[in-house]
Amino acid sequence: MDLPGLDLPALFTPETAIVVLGYGLLPDGQMRPELMARLYAGYVSALLSPQAPVIVTGGNPQNGVTEADAMADWLVDHGIDRNRIHAETKANSTVQNAAFSAHLMDVIGAHAAILITSADHIARALTNFRAAGISVVATLTPDSAPLSAQPFGPGVR
Repeated sequence: MDLPGLDLPALFTPETAIVVLGYGLLPDGQMRPELMARLYAGYVSALLSPQAPVIVTGGNPQNGVTEADAMADWLVDHGIDRNRIHAETKANSTVQNAAFSAHLMDVIGAHAAILITSADHIARALTNFRAAGISVVATLTPDSAPLSAQPFGPGVR
């Protein structure tokens, strides 16, 4: 995005990954409202930073679906290019979210992260991501977003 007279902050670059942390799925593989709130925040961040890679992280499969796969599919269904999305499907804890995301960031050439999780989880997540060597340049907690929000964005009518 090139807007005359406007310099976008450094966090809106292809070298800064948007990392959305998972949250346990329902037994049928559907996303819980808390995960949907995190995902909406990640979606808005992806729209604001169209060059940034998006990492969705979370294993713990339910009904054959991991948290990361459910989030990736939702983002694609809402217009985010699948090539931008990197699903980390093995993590079973916040420590693993951080470690596996750090490895994935190295592979894709991202050097910093915008970390998206819930307000009651951000302190622990931030500690774990920093311990994994990730430079977290921003955090986003979507807890104040309405959980009953209707889908929005490109292709949604």
